[in-house]
Amino acid sequence: MVISTTKKPHLLVHSSGQRVSVLLLVCFLTSAYLVLPTLLTVRRFGPPSPKAARPNKSSGISAFDMGISQEEWDRLQKAFDWPGPDHEITQLNLTTSPVYTTFSILRLNDTYKIGDKIRVTITARDHIKNLKTYGGDFFQVKLFNLKLKASVYGEVIDHRNGTYTVDLLLPWEGQGQVSVRLMHSSEVVQFFKKYRESSFPRNHYYGYFVGPGPNGVRISEKVECNLKWGNDGSWSKGNCCCEYKDGKSETVWQCERPKQLYCDNWVYHERGPYQSPLTPLEKQLITSKLTNVGIPGDTRIINVLSNSSSIGDAERCKSGLTTPVPAGFYFQDVWKSFVCNTRRFSPPQMADCLANKILYTMGDSTTRQWFEFFERTVPGLKRLNLHTNSQNGPLMALEMKKNIIIHWRPHGHPLQFRKMPAVDLHYISNEIDYITGGRHAVVVFTIFAHLVVHPLTFYVHQVAKIRQAVIRLLNRAPETTIIIKSGNTGLTKNEYGNDWYRMQLNTVMSKMFSDIKGVVYMDVWQMTSCHYSREDIHPASVIVGNELDMLLSHICPS
Repeated sequence: MVISTTKKPHLLVHSSGQRVSVLLLVCFLTSAYLVLPTLLTVRRFGPPSPKAARPNKSSGISAFDMGISQEEWDRLQKAFDWPGPDHEITQLNLTTSPVYTTFSILRLNDTYKIGDKIRVTITARDHIKNLKTYGGDFFQVKLFNLKLKASVYGEVIDHRNGTYTVDLLLPWEGQGQVSVRLMHSSEVVQFFKKYRESSFPRNHYYGYFVGPGPNGVRISEKVECNLKWGNDGSWSKGNCCCEYKDGKSETVWQCERPKQLYCDNWVYHERGPYQSPLTPLEKQLITSKLTNVGIPGDTRIINVLSNSSSIGDAERCKSGLTTPVPAGFYFQDVWKSFVCNTRRFSPPQMADCLANKILYTMGDSTTRQWFEFFERTVPGLKRLNLHTNSQNGPLMALEMKKNIIIHWRPHGHPLQFRKMPAVDLHYISNEIDYITGGRHAVVVFTIFAHLVVHPLTFYVHQVAKIRQAVIRLLNRAPETTIIIKSGNTGLTKNEYGNDWYRMQLNTVMSKMFSDIKGVVYMDVWQMTSCHYSREDIHPASVIVGNELDMLLSHICPS
């Protein structure tokens, strides 16, 4: 991180004429101040001077800015392309209606056998019962049986004319029913896309500056902070700004200049409020009556008989495997994967699998759930007291007899966590660069939930930096196990967080790592999408348990 080195508290200094020795000295003193403030000499107090205005440049982001080639950016845009209206819809009654949109099962038979498929057709209509003539609606489809605690995900094919089809696999013996939910209309997705790259700051953050004020009295100032992305940034304030550029990840975080303290007095980070950019019509379109609503259709029972032929003969879990649709299914609350041969791990078997391993988990609270599940389940695993917040981390747990070490820490900015020391926020790419790696090392990371309110181009930039770090790790220690946890579905369905945004980020991550040998992309999307439990960004414990069975099946394949 680079900060101002002048007596006056200017913004980030990028002058190439600055002496290297001075820069190193300042980095040392800054780190010492954040960790051991009592060792610093108190500097003469002086109010900050205003920053000179910079010319307003274009905020357009290029593939070069994201750290990828133009060819890769073209492929990514094609991968997350989504159809929709070719003009802005200004009337509510012309948008997709969950009341008049229906689904039907094509040529439903009296009985089927395990492994057969049924075809579901969805026909979209607006609020005045007219057929829609374009696609882009976001549906969630599954086959389920609550008594059997069984369910399977269905992929929706958009024909871009108002009709959609889904081929649902029948993977268990017994009965099943089809469920179709309209998550968001094509018109809602249209404005989701608009705000995805908007410079409008939907999420705010706070920074706390602590240091000596007048007469040497220690004071604290709270200011607004946010990401800087693009030539003119995506956020600015009148008294702007203290900039903090991470030299390796090239991410720039900025905070309002404190009124009395210096830029290098920044100590704490905290989540802030959301801010909606929606118009009155857009707010109407995203109400609970129109969002995540089951649509009427064929709810007849589907009868499935046994089959002598098995389905989904999965191979040994390893890197490089693709995720089919469906990726698996639930039966009696156990996920049976079609990706690879996953197995159930008892608590003692978990400990045996993790013996002599160091597990580095990074990301958000969904990987913290994994840490907490291991902590509750693995015999003898105890959390160390690192004097950190149990929600914010970083966290560490040990099991001495089997030599198990598990770490968890949050990713760097932007992050919507409670007040915490800013120095505890490490970018994933930087953290990976400090891991030695080897046969004993397992690196697991995710990054999605806190990035949905920021531009997709910034997410691509973050993933590109992580990819570079992963490649460096594999070059120096190719026996390292590296597992990426995908994003999962969540409770929120609004402009701040929704499954359409999360799915877009999953597409970026999976595509950008598809050609990297030695990396496991663990897709948990279908596992949370089709389960009967209440949707939550923090999945139910039964889902987390199945996710960890998949994780351990990759660490200790059979």
